[in-house]
Amino acid sequence: MNLENELNNLLEKHGNVIKNPDREKLIEDVVKNDEALISKNGALSIRTPPESTGRSPKDTYIVKRSETEKNIDWDSPSSIPIDPETFDMLLKDALHVLGKKKSIYVTDRSVGADVSYAVTVKTVTDRALTSLFTCTMFRDIPKGIEKSIFSNRKFTIIVLPYEKVNADKYTGKLRVSEKTKKTSDMAIVMDFDKNIGLVYGSAYCGTVKKLMFTCMNYILPEKGILPLHCSANEGERGDIALFLGLSGTGKTTLSADPNRALLGDDEHGWSDDGIANFEYGCYAKLINLDPEKEPEIYKSIMHKADYRKHGVIVENAMMYPDGTFDFKDKSLTPNSRGSYLLDRLSNVKESSMGNHPKTIIFLTADANGVLPPISKLTENQAMLWFLMGYTSKLAGTETGIVEPKSTFSRFFGEPFMPRNPEDYAELLGQRIKKHRADVYLIDTGWEGGPYGIGKRMDIDVTRTIVRAALSGKLKNVEYRKDEIFHLMVPKTCPGVPSDILNPKNDWKDKEAYDKRARKIANDFAEFFDHEYSDNNIDKEIEKVCPGK
Repeated sequence: MNLENELNNLLEKHGNVIKNPDREKLIEDVVKNDEALISKNGALSIRTPPESTGRSPKDTYIVKRSETEKNIDWDSPSSIPIDPETFDMLLKDALHVLGKKKSIYVTDRSVGADVSYAVTVKTVTDRALTSLFTCTMFRDIPKGIEKSIFSNRKFTIIVLPYEKVNADKYTGKLRVSEKTKKTSDMAIVMDFDKNIGLVYGSAYCGTVKKLMFTCMNYILPEKGILPLHCSANEGERGDIALFLGLSGTGKTTLSADPNRALLGDDEHGWSDDGIANFEYGCYAKLINLDPEKEPEIYKSIMHKADYRKHGVIVENAMMYPDGTFDFKDKSLTPNSRGSYLLDRLSNVKESSMGNHPKTIIFLTADANGVLPPISKLTENQAMLWFLMGYTSKLAGTETGIVEPKSTFSRFFGEPFMPRNPEDYAELLGQRIKKHRADVYLIDTGWEGGPYGIGKRMDIDVTRTIVRAALSGKLKNVEYRKDEIFHLMVPKTCPGVPSDILNPKNDWKDKEAYDKRARKIANDFAEFFDHEYSDNNIDKEIEKVCPGK
């Protein structure tokens, strides 16, 4: 199917195509079309159906083509293949439905602050809200885009968030729900070869964003550029810090520091020239948003303005009839989100680009309560933890997750990293070695026991630890070796009580700590053997794996 020709014909024949409207026009249309309510402070409040309160990984597919299938790790649970014929059927159905819509919105945007490898993306949808989201999260097309190494690789995304796939038509072609035993009526598909994306039946705004970023994560390594699921900020001396971690580990919160300029909060590329953000905005979790502990995010969401000027999208947070939000209420989902422009924060770097990082922080939210709040990693340990990507999947980030669940997600973003693992690991190893970056593992999870017994690490304590790492104050302190996890843990950290640095100290039952810690270490070893026994991983990296 030639999507470009089919789409152009559809747009030429349709009587109401709204192409690249200004931001205020989009916001007005969102309200006029009853796609959102106006909150008391002027933000747009939306609620999605229950199946669209998070990503739907099991309904997310990659078109498998013989020419390029060798580039993708099909052993990954996130790489679900779909044949080209089924994708063509889905596209044809989507365009047919789109053609019957009262209005069609088209936005032409780009991804990547570094114009040398920026990618253009056209989003076509029946929803003004989806267009507004792309205008928030994707960037203006920059001058000089024709000089990009991807100038001839333009992506198109078709988005029908509230339409459903005709499940009967796709019996045997799409997945069968374990719960309903019926064929799913949702499909999110990426065709890396044809540069096409389709969102059919998912109203979760993050689906559109993550689809395009997954495409970026596929094409960049081909050009020697390392894509990272991370946030990044810059100190007054131009020192760049990266924060790698899955959703809910603190990337957005910890990188939004009024004393450091933010480049971006979720996805970056690391090229020979340095770091560059993919995005134009932020997509922050709002559950339990605290104005005192997360002032930057709170102000960005809750500042007062006329709704036409405000434009922040508050997704699935409880809003009362008087227009006020209750961010503690998780009855809709624990995965409430806020989408806002980067410039809503008080300290951002306008170019969203910076030098090579001096400090790299791996974030984990350990629900088992056994990891120290900070450890310094050797080069081999950095490679190991990058390959493992250990954390605890937090409630609501994906549909079906109702309690934190221990998980391994390599590169701290496996669902968005479709290529073979060595494509990413080798690039990271080369970059760390060449630029001598310090790497730390910081745990933002539980202390004093596992989830349900212990408590979440105080964000102010974590911030103090982060600042110590970024300032270089942990370079010369004394370290102890954690024998179970093979980690080097500082005995002291400026501004932090020393007892906190050893998680075992906070457990009432010390034997229970040892037992749980050994279990998690064994989980590491089992995962490593399962994932990497046939991948020719350096034996020196394997030696530092917990449980080995």
